[in-house]
Amino acid sequence: MKVVVGGGSGFVGKSLCSLLRRRGHEVVIVSRAPIKSPVDGCDVMTWDSLKKDGIPSGTTAAVNLAGANILDPLKRWGSYASVVRQSRLDTTKDLVTAISHSLSPPTVFVSASAIGYYPSSPTADYDEESVCVPSNFIEQLVHDWEDAATLPPEVETRLVKVRIGVVLGKGGGIVQNMWLPFYLGGGGPVGSGKQWFPWVHIDDVAGVFLHAIENEHVKGTLNAVAPTPASNAEFASAFGAAMWRPAFIPLPGFVVNTVFGSERGAIMLEGQKVNPKKTLESGYEFEYPHLKEACEQCVA
Repeated sequence: MKVVVGGGSGFVGKSLCSLLRRRGHEVVIVSRAPIKSPVDGCDVMTWDSLKKDGIPSGTTAAVNLAGANILDPLKRWGSYASVVRQSRLDTTKDLVTAISHSLSPPTVFVSASAIGYYPSSPTADYDEESVCVPSNFIEQLVHDWEDAATLPPEVETRLVKVRIGVVLGKGGGIVQNMWLPFYLGGGGPVGSGKQWFPWVHIDDVAGVFLHAIENEHVKGTLNAVAPTPASNAEFASAFGAAMWRPAFIPLPGFVVNTVFGSERGAIMLEGQKVNPKKTLESGYEFEYPHLKEACEQCVA
């Protein structure tokens, strides 16, 4: 099977591409620039080439994981908000156009989304069947992102949208950002710590995408979140224990809002309880269903 992966050079993308290669699939990574492949055995093409030449001949599956890091602390939110938005919508639309114009379109298109689809709440219990109305920038972005992945009705390509939670994994994401303060003994919960923390191990994110690619019965929306919900304080405690470090020094909310701005800060200071109901019903078995083992693997 030939799989085209938009954003295959990113944190999650590299994990998925490595898994696809181990499964024996041919992989073509779509990147902004003509780079050396970050994963052995993968070919690389640019987004400009995709728009000009279309999807590669023989492609049987297409995936999009492209998008600027929304929690980049070095980026001021004002102008960066449009970068975050367009990096997701434009690449998704480019792949949809390439699939739609292909004489032999892929059998499946798996498009990344985010649990930001669900509004923050201390009490609500969401799953893939929850219908939500956007009320802020992040929620509207995710709704528009998913709309951009919609294929024309005449295209028979199977569509799967994967709403990804907070990804735990070595060498990137939240673990990379938290490693040093926890290592120095200054780690702890963010804000009150009572907010929900919809986490998932990176191996399971890649696993859910592979599951969607390889199983013809999988379609619609899947939540890529672990089946055991936790609070932010519970994550901090588990991560600290895995590193043999204390985890009781909170990161005040005003510091988060100062660094990230209130819209991005809400991603860390608020949360939602999200369950992978349809993901489990589709037959996917999580490799890391429990927070303790996931954190221990991240720091091993």
